[in-house]
Amino acid sequence: MIRTLIRILITLSLCHCLVAAEEAPTIHMIGDSTMADKPRMDYPERGWGQLFREFVIAPATVNNQARNGRSTKSFIIEHLWDKTLASIKPGDWVIIQFGHNDQKVENAQVYTDPHGAYCDNLRRFVRETRAKSAHPVIATSVVRRKWDENGVFQDTLGDYPAAARALADEENVPLLELHDLTFKMESEAGADGSKGFHFSKDDTHFSETGARAVAALAVSEIRRLKLPLAQWVHDKETVTAVISIH
Repeated sequence: MIRTLIRILITLSLCHCLVAAEEAPTIHMIGDSTMADKPRMDYPERGWGQLFREFVIAPATVNNQARNGRSTKSFIIEHLWDKTLASIKPGDWVIIQFGHNDQKVENAQVYTDPHGAYCDNLRRFVRETRAKSAHPVIATSVVRRKWDENGVFQDTLGDYPAAARALADEENVPLLELHDLTFKMESEAGADGSKGFHFSKDDTHFSETGARAVAALAVSEIRRLKLPLAQWVHDKETVTAVISIH
């Protein structure tokens, strides 16, 4: 299986290397800790954007600017968006996923109203990306692992996923439905099985297994939507093979 997978990856990479490197896009990712890179490889936490790289075909690259603890508001205030925007070139893609920290009403540094500043900030990301002749993509927030005393899986993200969907529709932006897909993934795994998607007793952040599974869901959405970006991510069979060997 591993040798077959390696042959598939090499063949796909060689085919895509025939495309001039300057034509290959950079896939920029902006969001919170569920997406962010985790530099400590000896620590069991991973962000799904970190594992998304496994499914991207060279010479396309990933620029993961997602940061722990950030909301749409703080990402702008701290000039992280300015930094990302400066690196975007025509033809690039920008995947946007916020919500977990935007909902923290007790923290004025990050909180945004889902029907106000949250949508305004998403709209800014979208329009400024398009002004650079690049392609924005909105992803609804991944769920937290939360089960009630009756063994029923709970949604904790309030109006933020719906607000992201509405903004994507309003701005005619492709939407990766990670909220519903991760809700299904966690609930079908069950109260005990879903623990494997997370590390230690943290029910928000992902283990390597969970991050890879969510990254695969993002790839499946890109391919379902038939985005031009799909030519730069692996097909379903290769994604399944990658997951199976880990």
